[in-house]
Amino acid sequence: MFIPLHDAVELKYIRVQYVTISIIALNFVAWLFTTIATPEAVEHASLGLGFIPAVIFNCAVLDPSLTIVPDDATFITYAFLHFDFWHLASNMLFLWVFGDNVEDALGHIRFLIFYLLCAAAGALLHGLVAPSAEGPLIGASGAISGVVAAYFLLHPRVRVWVLVLFRIPLPLPAFIPLALWIVQQFVMLALDLDGFVSWGAHVGGILAGAILVLFMRRKGVPLFDRNIVTPKAVRRNPAASQAEPVAE
Repeated sequence: MFIPLHDAVELKYIRVQYVTISIIALNFVAWLFTTIATPEAVEHASLGLGFIPAVIFNCAVLDPSLTIVPDDATFITYAFLHFDFWHLASNMLFLWVFGDNVEDALGHIRFLIFYLLCAAAGALLHGLVAPSAEGPLIGASGAISGVVAAYFLLHPRVRVWVLVLFRIPLPLPAFIPLALWIVQQFVMLALDLDGFVSWGAHVGGILAGAILVLFMRRKGVPLFDRNIVTPKAVRRNPAASQAEPVAE
């Protein structure tokens, strides 16, 4: 529906979004590792680190030779694997645009906990929707959905540059594209339970992010920030607007 490009919300409490940058770097390292590995190693990583509902809910047993981490750990590890570069890039772009301000509002440690809890919530709802599914769930979408939900509650009036329909760049108030995106996840969960995309993971992350930000944000950080921040590229110069026209 849209691709986020840039927002203009300055960091107020932290100097650098260390956790956001570290998560992005870790995801890229994991992708590079699985990309250069053999096909068998890639499949092993997906099965050993991905979230498999049938295994979690005791509907199936994973071959011990494929086990890499305890089953419960896959509630987290799945969120650091991706199918291909575009799957990775789209998730990390969302995290880059929206993650820094959520990290700023929560603080470094609480943001890391928040991110991991949203990932776990996404996996949980995915599993509850299809408890007998044997295919591994991978990707950061559940955690990213939580970040988007938190940003929506924190900065709905900020104007964000987005690429609409993958070709039209527009500066829109954040609540417009984010609200549409959030509604889309719930609609698709209802209509497309067996689709390639795990809408359940998205919705699980959204619900967790919306709830957690209420309690985990710094003291004094407001919800629904009333300050309208416009990207520099679309700001007007008041002095220039009053000046006489200049012929070219």
